[in-house]
Amino acid sequence: MNDSPDGAPAGAAETAPEPSHSWLAALRARLGLPGAPTLRAMLEDALKGAAGDGRTFSAEEREMLLRILRFGALRVVDVMVPRADIIAVDENESVWELLKTFDAAGVSRLPLFRETLDDPRGMVHVKDMMRWLIGEALGRPASEGHVQSAQARAALPDRPALAAGELAAPVPELGRANLSKPIASTRLRRPMLFVPPSMPAANLLIRMQSTHIHMALVVDEYGGTDGLVTIEDLVEQIVGDIEDEHDEAEAANIMADPKLGLVMQARTPVRELESHLGLKLLKPEEEEDIDTLGGLVFALLGRVPARGELIRHPAGLEFEVLDADPRRVKKLRIHHPRPKDGPAPAKG
Repeated sequence: MNDSPDGAPAGAAETAPEPSHSWLAALRARLGLPGAPTLRAMLEDALKGAAGDGRTFSAEEREMLLRILRFGALRVVDVMVPRADIIAVDENESVWELLKTFDAAGVSRLPLFRETLDDPRGMVHVKDMMRWLIGEALGRPASEGHVQSAQARAALPDRPALAAGELAAPVPELGRANLSKPIASTRLRRPMLFVPPSMPAANLLIRMQSTHIHMALVVDEYGGTDGLVTIEDLVEQIVGDIEDEHDEAEAANIMADPKLGLVMQARTPVRELESHLGLKLLKPEEEEDIDTLGGLVFALLGRVPARGELIRHPAGLEFEVLDADPRRVKKLRIHHPRPKDGPAPAKG
């Protein structure tokens, strides 16, 4: 039924388009003038301009607000762990290998694959690993399942207190756990998300919150694995690095070694080294494609260099490969350009 007095559909007055200002934007572009600043840009400028005004925001609050604004512009590809750095386990490996990998990696989740990372099978959470061990120690039949939901665990009755003189139940025997069992034969596997590199990081965070799945594999258009993102990677973009009691301090990207000179991790952003040296290392057309020093060295040489190889940069620097494997460079050393010879000193 039409409730509008003039016969137009209800709500038409509210949805009628307002005069567009797109002609002004087109005119600015034709004249080569900068476009009108966005609300995001204006907020960033306002926060930066208020840096000296401690009455409005503290330095920490201001930095977090800036991070939130920048987070909206990030894509999954900007925050993911690259494929070469992914720590994962083949599902055909034993539970013992899984335990050792958890111990060495110091993480709470590990992706599972079959033969290669391009055939992902899910992930394992360390909490499920502990519940599986307890179930094995108690002799729980496999049919009961080792991974219980939070609701199922909450529904279990409380254990009654022991009466005076009553002996506690025997301690479960961890020796019962069959650690040689293949991971695939257990019920440890959980689902994970699969997302494209171009997905906005904010959208992935919302999806992780709604699905309660906190690990996502980044896949390209052909189904190949590009990288990995956890919810911690996303939250750190807003609040900064999160380190718990077990995290070890990571080595700095650029280190001054008393014997070797300037040593860098291959993952060091090129811009960080440019700022450190006061040199421009990338051409404008290279800035979109090259992010790290490892990528820069690969672009200069056209292949993955071998350990000990020297790669010369047009700016006069020489990169020496200190550590590498057949797939990637890991650590580099810089040889500074030698000063050009000046005029020969006059003989006395």
